Amino acid sequence: MRKSVLLLVFFTMSLVSAQDADALVLNFKEYLGYVKKFHPIAKQAELSLSNGQANLIKARGGFDPNIEVDYDRKRFKNTEYYDRFNATFRVPTWYGIELKGKFDRNEGAFLNPSETVPVDGLFSAGVSVSVGQGLWINERMAILKQAKFFREQSKADRDLLVNQILYEASLAYFEWVMAFKETSIYTSYLTNARIRFEGTKKRAESGDIAAIDTVEAKIALQNRKLSLEQAKIKLTKRSLQLSNFLWVNNEIPIEIQPNVVPDIEIGSQIDATLEIIGRPLDSFTIENHPKLKSLGYKIDGLQVEKKLKANKLLPKIDLEYNFLTETPNRINSFETEEYKGGVRFRMPLFLRKERGDLKLAKYKLQDAQYELDNAEVFIRNKILAIYSELESFDTQNDLIDEIVSNYETLLKAEERKFSFGESSLFLVNSRENKLIDAELKQIAVKNKFYYTKAMLFNSLAVIPESL
Repeated sequence: MRKSVLLLVFFTMSLVSAQDADALVLNFKEYLGYVKKFHPIAKQAELSLSNGQANLIKARGGFDPNIEVDYDRKRFKNTEYYDRFNATFRVPTWYGIELKGKFDRNEGAFLNPSETVPVDGLFSAGVSVSVGQGLWINERMAILKQAKFFREQSKADRDLLVNQILYEASLAYFEWVMAFKETSIYTSYLTNARIRFEGTKKRAESGDIAAIDTVEAKIALQNRKLSLEQAKIKLTKRSLQLSNFLWVNNEIPIEIQPNVVPDIEIGSQIDATLEIIGRPLDSFTIENHPKLKSLGYKIDGLQVEKKLKANKLLPKIDLEYNFLTETPNRINSFETEEYKGGVRFRMPLFLRKERGDLKLAKYKLQDAQYELDNAEVFIRNKILAIYSELESFDTQNDLIDEIVSNYETLLKAEERKFSFGESSLFLVNSRENKLIDAELKQIAVKNKFYYTKAMLFNSLAVIPESL
């Protein structure tokens, strides 16, 4: 229900002013749910999976039975030279074996004697076997095996694509939160500066202080207005960047409207939303990483290719044997004395092409293995570094929180002294500037903390199931 309301508001928001409409909070989990479900890149990732399945179906087509029909006739000057009709039914099987049934009916005055068959035609049933090249592995077998590996590789690649787009979307949300917090800070301190300016102006008008003292308050007010205006521009830019990731049904992009705000209490949601909560370092199994799985399936496919190229070094020896009969409906009519058979032998003398192909296949396999080894070390070290960085951020967040708290104490003390006439507006503004800088740094540190959690999510290549 909440999602439906969100979509409705997105489309009707342009008709409602930001002042009249209530603020609508777009929380982190709901936002990533839209990205995962509707973003074109996420849908493109699913297409890669469909592509792998289609490729497997295509490879299995190499083992489909097929029918061949050949009809050839020649008639000239009332003479029928020949009338040939040949129909063949082939069934390819796994280990270089092909089952075959054939029917021949040939007539004509100038027919080749070897093609002479009974009037009702001649039936044959037999088998052809490759006993050299193509026995243990051939093109059909290799393509099917590689297609199976490619399908599994497509699943791993799909997970990587989805994880990457969710990672980039998360960073955009964090930037949006940061810009929104900065705008809120400047809005708050602009109010303080305006109150001080009005108070100083009234004191100057009553003669309590010199008129020149209002300049200090006015400069502070103008600086706050300038900072707020810059923060608003930054917030607008971050909102537009966030909109790049928001789509709905039928590929409709959504633009974030002014009354849609982020959930600033995001810290407690990130781990659960990205599903990295409760993932200590010792629980991580690098072998299950989609990137390494993808490279592993790639290597499996290249190993099949290498075996096929090595098989090409063998001589090509094809044996064929066919029973012949005029009455195929009678099983006992197939006799071993009546047959058609043969042997085909082919082998290049130098095998230069075959040896070159095998070397290239070995180099490709070795290159992929190097890539896998490098990726494994890179991923492991990156994850170790991120876990160390996350531990450091616990300390950094505590320190920056204490710094902000101390600056707040100093500002309150300075404001109290100012109210007693024991301080100056310059000192109050100076304390306030320090506090603003500390709060902005606090936001930046927390944003880096969120970034690091997103990096862990990306490095682990997690696909959140709850989105």
